[in-house]
Amino acid sequence: MYRSLLVHLDDQAPCAARVELAMRLARRLECHLVGLAPAGRRPVSLGLEGSVMLEQSMEHLRRTARHTASLFEETCRAAGLTSVESVVDTDDTARSVVNHARCSDLVVIGQGERDDDREAVEQVVLQSARPTLVVPYAGRLDTLAERVLVGWNDGPEAARAVADAMPLLCRAKEVHVVQCDTPVDEVHAGDTSRKLEAVRRWLMWHGVDAQVRLEATEIDVGNALLSRAADLGADLLVMGAYGRPRWTERVLGGATRTLLASMTLPVLMSH
Repeated sequence: MYRSLLVHLDDQAPCAARVELAMRLARRLECHLVGLAPAGRRPVSLGLEGSVMLEQSMEHLRRTARHTASLFEETCRAAGLTSVESVVDTDDTARSVVNHARCSDLVVIGQGERDDDREAVEQVVLQSARPTLVVPYAGRLDTLAERVLVGWNDGPEAARAVADAMPLLCRAKEVHVVQCDTPVDEVHAGDTSRKLEAVRRWLMWHGVDAQVRLEATEIDVGNALLSRAADLGADLLVMGAYGRPRWTERVLGGATRTLLASMTLPVLMSH
């Protein structure tokens, strides 16, 4: 079960909807809620004049973060939540969220509209030790985890994502497990169907009555999952986050990057 949720705070407009979703989730699951407001990078030496200007800029960021954290606590108190705290950090978004996530059960972060925001989300998804719930910056968020679509591929990332999402799956009204694949021969399809049946039984032992399905697709997996989510009226997508090595760093795989860029519903990812 989740006992502590961490929600990323900033001064952008979508933050209000993200906080509202986190509060509803904390209330439903009876969790402690932590609001994290990263201020930005620490000053570096640029000479006397440059250092003064940079420190003034950093002080502005710190004031903004403190105001954002204070507003978060006021909003939570007004909503009747009592197990709440806020943290102001001087580090940048990705490192701050990754570091604080180690002592939380679930991270809630926004999709981000700007390129640097999306890059930070990608780093959180790939580096966090905890599952990450990414909230789209646009669209309605009236419900969460009532109709859940699980993107399955029999990989370790997908298995971890399902295990991490179990507190939500156990409370969902509908759970659909779908493996999207290119057209395959009957032998491969039969083997995949048997593995999906094993997933169904695993979920059944947790009290989750899931429907499982292998679907052939002519489009990429990321867009196929988004299309299926729309067909089902899903309000949460659960999937593994996949990365691949590129020189000395790791970058997102194609399906994961597509979903983070084009998501139309909240996505819970585990890497």
